Amino acid sequence: MVTLDDAVIARLKKGGKQFEVYVDPDAAFSMKRGEEIDMEKVLAVEDVFENASNGDRPAEKDIDNTFKTQDVFEIARQIIMHGEIHLTTEQRKKILEDKKRQIISMIAANAINPQTKTPHPAARIEHAMEEARVHIDAMKSVDDQINIVMKAIRPVIPIRFEEISIAIKIGMDYAPKAYGPISKFGTLTKEEWQKDGSWIGVVTIPAGLQDDLFGLVNHLTKGNAEIKILK
Repeated sequence: MVTLDDAVIARLKKGGKQFEVYVDPDAAFSMKRGEEIDMEKVLAVEDVFENASNGDRPAEKDIDNTFKTQDVFEIARQIIMHGEIHLTTEQRKKILEDKKRQIISMIAANAINPQTKTPHPAARIEHAMEEARVHIDAMKSVDDQINIVMKAIRPVIPIRFEEISIAIKIGMDYAPKAYGPISKFGTLTKEEWQKDGSWIGVVTIPAGLQDDLFGLVNHLTKGNAEIKILK
């Protein structure tokens, strides 16, 4: 359940009456797009208001006449689907900034510079977005905007989504402890335990995460590992 501090007001005006609920903005927007969302995760307060800011509640007869039910979850669903979600300037600014950071993080984790085969730092992606004058939409999900942003920044920096496979060999002294974290970092496509107790594996990951994987392997093995990018 979202806190009141992070909630926004969804409002429906119908039959000369006004009905409001406090909702999680991301969850409410997802509902409007047709996604199935648990109403307990959408509502900050399981109550319906006439004026949420003042705490005023509508008469029960007005709720019955409008919604044909007293079920707060069904009422909230109708308000969200058929009404408007209102954001303050500060709330909109926060949502936009959060979405921007999520988009940058996802691109940085999954994309590379195809010319150098290396990841782009988050700061470089952000600068490219600014140069391309990318518009982040508060109403759309992060996933829906990733490809839009990628298309916008390609004229600014060479970038594309790509997966890479990395071969790793770890000696017997570190292999038992290092195996678990490394195998869970990406998709383990091949592996083999050697007779001497060493381990060889091939891990497929989003290209942008290669530096993170290198860091993990070096940390777990104290630098005593062989790493090779296969593709």
